[in-house]
Amino acid sequence: TLLGAFLAGYIAFLSRLVRSESLVVGVPVAGMVWRAARGHVLGYVAATVVTAAAPVAMAWLTREVLDRVAGPGRAGAAAGLLSLALALAAAGAALAVAVRAAEYLRSEVDRRAALRGKDELFAAVSSLPGLARFESPAFLDRLRLGVLSAANPGRLVDTALAGVRSGLTVAGFVGSLALISPAFTGVVLASAVPALLIELRLSRQRTGMLWRIGPVERRGLFYSNLLSTVDAAKEIRLFDLGGFLRGRMLDEQRTADAARRRMDRRELLVQGGLAGSSAVVAGAGLVWAILAAGDGRLGVGDVSMFVAAMAGVQASLGTVVSAGVMAYEHLLTFHHYVAVVTAEPDLPVPASPRPLPPLRRGIELRDVWFRYSPDHPWVLRGLNLTIPCGQTVALVGRNGGGKSTLVKLLCRFYDPTRGEIRWDGVDIRDVPPAQLRARIGAVFQDFVSYELTATENIAVGDLSAAADPRRVADAAREAGVHDALSALPRGYRTMLSRAFDADPEGAGSSTGVLLSGGQWQRVALARAFLRRDRDLLILDEPSAGLDPEAEHQVHTHLRTLRTGRTSLVVSHRLGAVRDADRIVVLADGVVAEEGTHAELVAADGGYARLFARQAAGYRDTVPAEPAEPFRVHG
Repeated sequence: TLLGAFLAGYIAFLSRLVRSESLVVGVPVAGMVWRAARGHVLGYVAATVVTAAAPVAMAWLTREVLDRVAGPGRAGAAAGLLSLALALAAAGAALAVAVRAAEYLRSEVDRRAALRGKDELFAAVSSLPGLARFESPAFLDRLRLGVLSAANPGRLVDTALAGVRSGLTVAGFVGSLALISPAFTGVVLASAVPALLIELRLSRQRTGMLWRIGPVERRGLFYSNLLSTVDAAKEIRLFDLGGFLRGRMLDEQRTADAARRRMDRRELLVQGGLAGSSAVVAGAGLVWAILAAGDGRLGVGDVSMFVAAMAGVQASLGTVVSAGVMAYEHLLTFHHYVAVVTAEPDLPVPASPRPLPPLRRGIELRDVWFRYSPDHPWVLRGLNLTIPCGQTVALVGRNGGGKSTLVKLLCRFYDPTRGEIRWDGVDIRDVPPAQLRARIGAVFQDFVSYELTATENIAVGDLSAAADPRRVADAAREAGVHDALSALPRGYRTMLSRAFDADPEGAGSSTGVLLSGGQWQRVALARAFLRRDRDLLILDEPSAGLDPEAEHQVHTHLRTLRTGRTSLVVSHRLGAVRDADRIVVLADGVVAEEGTHAELVAADGGYARLFARQAAGYRDTVPAEPAEPFRVHG
């Protein structure tokens, strides 16, 4: 009855978890672990059952042996001792083997589940079509906790099976203990109830603490990355920023440590008190058993069984309580993992997607308004623009005029707040983003320098080229970087990084090389040349970081590449876009001027003044008056 009452309360506690959002978390995580290692999970369950039953069996066998040895008629009982000894040895061997098997299977389940969890998490992150989530601090904090959870989703299985194992052990020992002393059985079970409630409260507090210190730990990681990567090394040393950044990093670490320390102290006090109360109960039971044995009410085997059962019940009850609380804590943590994996797309997905036709007429932006959030100012303010098929349109203007934002909208990294973008009359919001982007080749101003080989750095522009060295080399030639890459220590197989070795067996003998900024710019251009057959080519500051001769060579290649193709060129260097079919000047989020280079110079507006200003930089004299800013007229 007492065991039933305790189990009923424990099941009610688990039911409360199930009725909460924990079910939403636990089901997908358990399903993921099952898909990752179902055979190993089944083996782990079997080993758990053996490790739970064996101690109970050994306690009963030990009691029987002691009673036969110490009781009257020992000579007649000796014949059965051999079978009892063999059974006891078999139970011990089964327990030893099951413990080792459970350890191996648990580790294997953890490894397989972690691999599957990381795969599913980052597959979900990669499938987010837009960029808005990566600019949300709350999402980044959730992603960080999701990554920590994905590293070991098998913990949920561990805690669940630990609870099952301990529950089976409790059931066996409680029955044994109740036969000897029902009163002490009730005391032991009752002492577990407050432990369960207190541990649950501590679990909630620890989970809340982890969420609160998430931004702190992420900032600390940011500072540590700055101090340990080559990207910032020059400025840190030149400006002597090491002490400043180290101080910031340590301040964040101290803040996080202080929060963890307060939580650890709270747990130490509470759990120490619980352990003390358990020791008092166990001590009282031991005193009673010894006194009862002295009065002849208990035999030697009874005392042995009582001691084993008392210890087993207390230990197993503690594990049951801890397992339930840990499962709850893991579910709270895994909530972040599931939230990322099941996150809705940050851009609307069309219910009935339309096919994207080959570009024949052009791309039209109609009354496009855009801002990054309701709290941000408008970047585009009713922009109207047409990019005719087969022509090169250049975007120029001052910083903040909306050029880069327009590029992001064309790639559908964001959707317009108002207005629409049409591709041969088809609203690009009605087209799956992946299908749209497959039609676009681009070089972004903030391109990525991957710590990969030279071949891989170019092939990321079109992964199908990774297995075709000739395509990669041809793209590099057109970008003017083939000779530089061929001269590297291992040619195109050279790692463009000194942080990693291209040869896993390199034993630290680094052959990696760091390219110059201009060389990296050419590598990024080579990625675009791999996509020469796309409908739209976007070049965002394609010659930034190049010297004048290299810039001339690159633009000569680009001019050939753009011929007869639809392309959008963004540049601050007006001389590099003067041959464009149309030049569009953006200012204050709208088109301020539009026309050919000759037409805009003849109009003597903002473009003409800025072009004269730039051209004067190559002459001996510079105009005394500064160029006026672009203004929207009309």
